[in-house]
Amino acid sequence: MASEQDLRRILGRIDGRGYRAYGDIRGGFDFGPARLFVDHVQGDPFAAPSKLRVRISQREAKLPTDLFATPVRRRALADHLARRVRGAIEERSPAHRGSGKSGLISIDAGGQQVLERTAVRLQTDWVEMRVEVGLPAAGRRVRGREAIQILCDELPEIATRSLTWQALEKDELFRFVESVENQEHLRAQLATRGLVAFVGDGAILPRESGASDRPLQRASAVPFRSPDSLRVCLELANPVAGPHGESREITGMGIREGVTLIVGGGYHGKSTILRALERAVYPHVPGDGRESVVSREDLVKIRAEDGRRVAAVDISGFIGQLPQHRSTRSFCSEDASGSTSQAANIAEAIEVGARGLLLDEDTSATNFMVRDARMQALVGRACEPITPFLERVRELHDDLGVSTVLVMGGCGDYFDVADCVIMLREFRPRDVTQEARGIARQHPTGRIREASSPLVAGRGRIPDAASFDASRGRRDVSIDAHSERAIRYGTEDIELRASEQLLDRSQARAVGFAIHLASQRFMNGKATLAEVLDQLDDFFEREGLDRLDPFGRSDHHPGSFARPRRFEIAAAINRMRSSRLRQES
Repeated sequence: MASEQDLRRILGRIDGRGYRAYGDIRGGFDFGPARLFVDHVQGDPFAAPSKLRVRISQREAKLPTDLFATPVRRRALADHLARRVRGAIEERSPAHRGSGKSGLISIDAGGQQVLERTAVRLQTDWVEMRVEVGLPAAGRRVRGREAIQILCDELPEIATRSLTWQALEKDELFRFVESVENQEHLRAQLATRGLVAFVGDGAILPRESGASDRPLQRASAVPFRSPDSLRVCLELANPVAGPHGESREITGMGIREGVTLIVGGGYHGKSTILRALERAVYPHVPGDGRESVVSREDLVKIRAEDGRRVAAVDISGFIGQLPQHRSTRSFCSEDASGSTSQAANIAEAIEVGARGLLLDEDTSATNFMVRDARMQALVGRACEPITPFLERVRELHDDLGVSTVLVMGGCGDYFDVADCVIMLREFRPRDVTQEARGIARQHPTGRIREASSPLVAGRGRIPDAASFDASRGRRDVSIDAHSERAIRYGTEDIELRASEQLLDRSQARAVGFAIHLASQRFMNGKATLAEVLDQLDDFFEREGLDRLDPFGRSDHHPGSFARPRRFEIAAAINRMRSSRLRQES
């Protein structure tokens, strides 16, 4: 391996030459306690930045092995270190040096959720940060002296300040790792306690704005407090400080399996709590306010999605035969309506393992959710193919084991089918289940039951590997994410605006590469979509996210992936207009 002095000499030699001369630095350089790897060099100063790694030996880093002894701790520590790197980068001055992206350094360090990422990798012998760097230029000519400063001086210093035990703030690091470990320990207790979610007393659920996921200032926020009748006590993995000293237990509201309604007036916090639940499938960073809010990993947010593509999905449990004798047992559409898209979203989620649904009436199709007695009288059953969700929500739980948490502010007909009704008033929850049942008895809806057959799970679908072509032009694999809910896969754009639990651009990028990997290794013409996703999950557990790097090419940096759930991978497959799926026989 070349040395630091070799790198300095190369950069001095190419100073002032054309930008492509930077290609001479591709490779590895030994800095003693640290090693620099230049994996990919950008073609010009305006192109996507170059991709580099800095690795520090554990002899120098001295990170305690017990801090990454388990998968949960490893994920938390790596996430914290990536945030440390980002902080050190932000302290640089000046950041921009020359034309285009010259001098810019970045790392994929994430937001309020703690995700498994590839930005920092931990091994027994070393720790490594993966960064992107805009190699400095004047016009399109190399600025070698500035490059020496960035690559030989600043990057090793950033790595030393961010990845070595001596430089870290120990108390902050331990709080971070133990907080994530506590959240995952709480999540592990939900299923055995018959819960789909838990909201801890004292949690801060409101966000500072509709465009921000950061917490509302505590002076303005109402801390959550569970109704006494719904309060449960769960165990923590690590003690936390409280008003009466340290405790290994936490109290809060348990949302039980079954059908739960969240009701109340507008702007009183209904959607706020649902949004907290949908994001609590991941742990949150300390200080977020939602560290004591956890949901089961198999909860999926469902909404109507006009215009989406649907391929061979059995929606007959919700939508009967359509006009012109069009069957819905293998429903296909390039432009689904609100009701058919919502029915497909539910069926697809259950197909790949969802055991809980989160719905908000504000983002649901009205005719899919309910038909009241007056509409039934005017539009008879013979003219209406839709069996409303109201008719099926109990069967979903009782027959298929799928729970529902539903925000409802405008239709009391759901009182008849709910196990629990929680009312939000000025962000304070009340258990009004008995009151709602009394109202239901006193004010019968007069509805006629419209479900003519029991609800059954649809058949699995088999994806055709040949329909997932990731090539574009001369590139065999061309995949990227434009945003957290927009993927470019080959020549196709995949729109995931309705996948509200996809939170990060690096997750979306990983979704695209996961689809490609699955098409190459796991789609064999026999495996159902659920079985393909099972194999993907097993692959991630065994091999890690780095293996999403297609074919191990050195020009594709593995530092910008965050692990997605199986449900978001399935959502992308289902929305690809080029994908082909068929029901198993």
